[in-house]
Amino acid sequence: MNRVFIKTYGCQMNERDSEAVACKLQERGYEIVKNEEVADVVLLNTCSVRDQAEQKAIGKAGHLSKRKRKNQKFIFGIMGCMAQNRGEELFDLLPDLDLVVGTQKFHRVPEYLDEITEEHTLKPKNIFNLDTEEFSQEEIREHVYTQVAKVSAFVSIMQGCNMKCSFCIVPKTRGKERYRSIDSIEVEVQDLVDRGVREITLLGQIVNAYGRGSIPRKNGKSPFVQLLERLNKIDGLYRIRFTSPHPTSFGDDLIECYNNLSKLCEYAHLPMQSGSDKILKLMNRPYSRMRFLEITKKLRNSHPDMRLSTDVILGFPGENEDDYALTKSAFQEAGFEMAFIFKYSERSGTPAVNFVDSVPQEIKEERNQNLLSLLKNQSFVANKLSINRSFEVLVEGKAKRGVDKMVGRTRCNRRVVFKGTEKMNGELLNILIKDVTSTTLLGDISAQ
Repeated sequence: MNRVFIKTYGCQMNERDSEAVACKLQERGYEIVKNEEVADVVLLNTCSVRDQAEQKAIGKAGHLSKRKRKNQKFIFGIMGCMAQNRGEELFDLLPDLDLVVGTQKFHRVPEYLDEITEEHTLKPKNIFNLDTEEFSQEEIREHVYTQVAKVSAFVSIMQGCNMKCSFCIVPKTRGKERYRSIDSIEVEVQDLVDRGVREITLLGQIVNAYGRGSIPRKNGKSPFVQLLERLNKIDGLYRIRFTSPHPTSFGDDLIECYNNLSKLCEYAHLPMQSGSDKILKLMNRPYSRMRFLEITKKLRNSHPDMRLSTDVILGFPGENEDDYALTKSAFQEAGFEMAFIFKYSERSGTPAVNFVDSVPQEIKEERNQNLLSLLKNQSFVANKLSINRSFEVLVEGKAKRGVDKMVGRTRCNRRVVFKGTEKMNGELLNILIKDVTSTTLLGDISAQ
């Protein structure tokens, strides 16, 4: 009864949480398996950002319920944001459910499974815990290591969110911001580098707000900049990335880091959500269109190879054609090469649920397809500028398609496919770009 399969929905932070849970389970003697059919325990680490993500997880849990009815020894549980959002309602929807664990209790999963498996020898028992826990942010630090060294790794530096965007469920599911210490993060990153990791991505709900109100500024520098400066000094670490930031925490001290810190990659994710001041106000996003575009210009000027990505929500209540036109024009002016574009969906427990003047689904879809088309064009035009240029590429592994094809990323986060061998994994290579698509650069190894 010790084989566990973990299925993860949602963002990189959920992926990171799942990895930490897997590591703690392995330390407890559980075996993490890749095939859920052979698992004695299946855990769903869930997302609540969009209704579709919750519905997928509930549908999956329904199939697991059927499996449990055939085998009472089988155990399944729900962790993460949907657990925190839906709470005890999940037991009403899924009477066969064994475990519901909130976002501050991931590290307790091994002991809960121990308790459930012990009880299963006597009588079935379910466990429910959504409580807050002090210092839970320091518990997401273990990494699963395999025989093949990982090139890149996620590092959670904080939990929670203090923003109050009217569309977002995250403050409810993740709680208030809680920060790890700079020393603790440095130790984790050093350990990863010692094990072969060459690139890290720092994670947080508002990652660039790290330490606000908790860690003092020094020499005019925010706690997040202090952290970046510390990590930049680690020998053997090649690259530093971070996600997901907020425009209001993109101060000049952070923007200057793109020019001053050699390991900070010239790529920034800057969630716009809307280009209309009216909609931004309804969303409770504390910046204007003008201020947002000022930040994008500063970022572009900080490094000649800077690439920008964004998040956009289309069809927010009250969004008319003029509002969408403003979003589209801001998208063009910022020149985004990458983007996550979403159609607005209601989330219970958020203020936006009560907003009137909803946008019809067909209008959302039309605007979605229109902006996706614009994104594809902007990305292709930007990628074409890479042809006949050589880029430093960190090799991540074998490409999914093509014989003897490897894949890696430029510092500006563009995917590169080239001919090579798996022995190159983890190396920094100069790749001469010969051709491009809207999403990928195609090249050959150039003279080193």
